[in-house]
Amino acid sequence: MYLADENRYQNMTYNRVGNSGLRLSALSLGLWHNFGTVDPLANQKAVLEAAFDHGITHFDLANNYGPVAGAAEENFGRILHQELAAYRDEMVISTKAGFYMWPGPYGEWGSKKSLVASLDQSLRRMNLDYVDIFYSHRPDPDTPFEETAAALDLLVRQGKALYIGISNYSAEQTAAIIPIFKRLGTPFIIHQVCYNMFTRGPEDGLFDVLAQNKLGAITFSPLSQGLLTDRYLNGIPADSRAARSSSPFLNPDNVEKTLGKVRALNAIAANRNQSMAAMALAWILRQPTVASVLIGASRVSQLEANLKVLDNLSFTKDELAAIDAVLAEK
Repeated sequence: MYLADENRYQNMTYNRVGNSGLRLSALSLGLWHNFGTVDPLANQKAVLEAAFDHGITHFDLANNYGPVAGAAEENFGRILHQELAAYRDEMVISTKAGFYMWPGPYGEWGSKKSLVASLDQSLRRMNLDYVDIFYSHRPDPDTPFEETAAALDLLVRQGKALYIGISNYSAEQTAAIIPIFKRLGTPFIIHQVCYNMFTRGPEDGLFDVLAQNKLGAITFSPLSQGLLTDRYLNGIPADSRAARSSSPFLNPDNVEKTLGKVRALNAIAANRNQSMAAMALAWILRQPTVASVLIGASRVSQLEANLKVLDNLSFTKDELAAIDAVLAEK
C-alpha cells in the first residue's frame, strides 16, 4: 500500500487562485497524455505517486482525455482508490466538458443537458462524489452564456463541484460570462489557457480581464509540445513526437522555424544554471495571475526534471529583456 512522503510539502510552492481561498501547487499534473488505454497502468501509478510525493496536489483531467475518451478518468479513478484514497482531501481534482464525447446533439459543447450529463459520467468513471474544479472546456457558439453559467452554478449547488472554471475562452468571452457568474453567486475562480513563450495570446487582454476581476489562471502546453526543451537542439530524434507524422501539433517544420530562438533561449537558461524547460516554466509563473502551470509526464524522470523549476523562479530585468529580444526576432 502506498504511503506518501512525509516531507512532500516542504519544497513545493502553493499559489492562491485569484481572490479565492483555494491554493494550487505551482506545478500541476495534467493527464491529457500518458494516461489512456495505450499507456501502462504501472507507469501511470508511478508518475501519479511521484507527483504527490513531491507536493503536486492538483491533478487535471477532462472527460475526453485518453485514448480512448474517458480512459484517463477511469485509470486515474482506479489508481486513486487503490493507492491514494487516504489522501483525497489533500488533492485538488479537476475535470472538464465541452469537446466531443458521444453521438448526437448532447455529446459536446455547453448546453445544460450536456454539461450535467458529462459531469455525472466523469464522477462515475472516477468513482468520486465531487470534483474540486469543473470547467466549461470551450465556449459554445450556439448556447447562451446564461445557460452555460447556470448549469455550472447548478452543479456546485448540487455538491458535484466546489469551484468552477472556464477554458479556451477569449478575453471578450471571459468578460461577457463573468457578470453572469457574479449575479448567480457562482464560485468561478479560474481560467485554463494555453500560454508559453511561443504562444502569448493571453497577454493581449485575457490576463488583464482576470486581474481586474481577481480571478486566477492555470496554463497548459507550457513547453510548446516539447519545442521549449533541449529535445531538438541537435536535430529531431527518431523517437520524438516531431518525428511522428501523426502528431497534429509538432512536425519538422515547427522545429526548424524555432530552432534559432530555442538555442538562444537555452544559452540564457544555462547562464541561470537552469534547463531550457525549467526556465520556460519559471517564465510562465512570473505572471501574477498564473497560479499554476500544467505539466505532462510520460515517466518519473521527466516529472522530476520539471520540478527543478522550483530552484529558481525569479528573473532579473536583464534576463527578461534578453528573453523578450529573442522572442521578438523574426
